[in-house]
Amino acid sequence: MAAPTGDSVGIDPDDDLIRQAVVRLAQRTRFPVAFGGMMRGDAVHVNAVAGARTHHLDGLIVRTGRGLGGRAVVETRPRLTLDYRTAKGITHDYDAMVLGEGIATLFAVPVVVSGTPRGVLYCGSWGQAPVAEAAARPAFAIADEVAAELRIRDEVRRRLSRLPAQAPALAPAAQEELRATYAELRRVGATVRDAGLRERLAQIEKRLAALSADHSPIEVDVSLSPRETDVLACVALGSTNAQIAAALGLKEVTVKSYLAQAMAKLDASTRHSAVAKARRAGILP
Repeated sequence: MAAPTGDSVGIDPDDDLIRQAVVRLAQRTRFPVAFGGMMRGDAVHVNAVAGARTHHLDGLIVRTGRGLGGRAVVETRPRLTLDYRTAKGITHDYDAMVLGEGIATLFAVPVVVSGTPRGVLYCGSWGQAPVAEAAARPAFAIADEVAAELRIRDEVRRRLSRLPAQAPALAPAAQEELRATYAELRRVGATVRDAGLRERLAQIEKRLAALSADHSPIEVDVSLSPRETDVLACVALGSTNAQIAAALGLKEVTVKSYLAQAMAKLDASTRHSAVAKARRAGILP
């Protein structure tokens, strides 16, 4: 692990993922100390620490290949040492920071997306303590949760980058791509259990819907349920009820019910007019 440097670095928009993940580490594991950071270039910039008794871990920069975390990055797999002071498989360039906090047992779990390390989460304890699989499992799960959201964000960014910038109106092809992205994001969001992650996905969905807001929006005093919105988003892509049922893992009769409820709320006589009203109201892109 490397010492903090005075280099100026930009704010990573994904740093909040690590901050929330570190909070979950502290809540779900038995380790008293948790910290972590995202990759920037060839280093992990630690931006979140929980449970530490000193400030030795604040602002650490973890260089690739250095220390326990740097080795986890290179190998893209978790690394553990029960006695950091005497560990022979890692460099000891920065013992002052780790041992300054009094850490003996240190567990480093890389956040890996499509084979590429994107960050590292750490769990530590001040005394030597064996780490059973049950104790490590929550850390693995949290790293997977961060990786899953990063994949979603990457895909959203990739698709948004293909849309025309500063255009007064989206081209038909771009509009359809935006709507397909929105529908897919809704389907992914429906499988996410973490409430905080679902809320962040919802904010991204709102931004997507706003990209193609109608120039003459209408006021609609209506609130569609999440499933009603999911179904209507699929209808907007031209999907049949059977196709929607398959995509959302629902029964066809359930899809019909959600669609009927959405049409009633929007005061629409057809599924297509319901989509049109939802778009003008900013509910759908």
